[in-house]
Amino acid sequence: MALGDNVELTNIRAPRVKAARRLAKRSFRDQDRRFVAEGPQAVREALKLDGVTLELFATAEAELRHPDLVGEALSRDLPVHRASGEVMAELSQTVTPQGLLAICRFVHVPLEEALGGDPRLVAVLAHVRDPGNAGTVMRAADAAGADSVVFTDASVDPYNGKCVRASAGSLFHLPVVIGSPVAGAVRALKDKGLRVLAADGAGERTLDDVDLSGPTAWIFGNEAWGLPEEVRALADDVVRVPIYGQAESLNLATAAAVCLYASARAQRVP
Repeated sequence: MALGDNVELTNIRAPRVKAARRLAKRSFRDQDRRFVAEGPQAVREALKLDGVTLELFATAEAELRHPDLVGEALSRDLPVHRASGEVMAELSQTVTPQGLLAICRFVHVPLEEALGGDPRLVAVLAHVRDPGNAGTVMRAADAAGADSVVFTDASVDPYNGKCVRASAGSLFHLPVVIGSPVAGAVRALKDKGLRVLAADGAGERTLDDVDLSGPTAWIFGNEAWGLPEEVRALADDVVRVPIYGQAESLNLATAAAVCLYASARAQRVP
């Protein structure tokens, strides 16, 4: 069924709807090796990668709003299903669906591939459980020009719908690693010549005190309780973002953006 057939998909129990809906659960995502990219920004970035997008679902209204995206999918002979509002509400993981979503293949890569070449800036998420924070860190890493993002085995699934949306397409822009044990990731980063810094509010040194001009990997932890002692011990240094005002702290995604941009700037200043 495609938009060109002018047939609307209205049955929420239709097999293709059920196949897409089950991807809301991590176990089924892992089994099918597929995930949902929801909204025009995510769909646009997914379509830029050959072989990643498998099919599209679009409401008639979204077809009119985003003819370029629908046309691009059709030009590649991808199945594009016109979905009723009820079907889209069933598939969407948001309160207000945007009427457009893609089913995509997994895009993560092995750690050794992500660290190929000469990486200079890497973000490592250790024990990060909030998908919104994780997706925003991916977006900040992408914006800061990071070479890759590593999700350790104790962190949230980057294919979680909220995480994908929060990344605003950055999931498709830079190499992402999934499920790497933190000790192995740190060892690989050090072997590649990166200085590994743990961002933690308990750090004795502040961001102002460290030289960030060289290749650097930042480890970011859980917002509520920070990094475990055993993870901090793996790092070359534990660094905190200085607080100049009266705020108790910064949230994880904001602190990560500050750290990543500090490294990006230091590496670019002559």
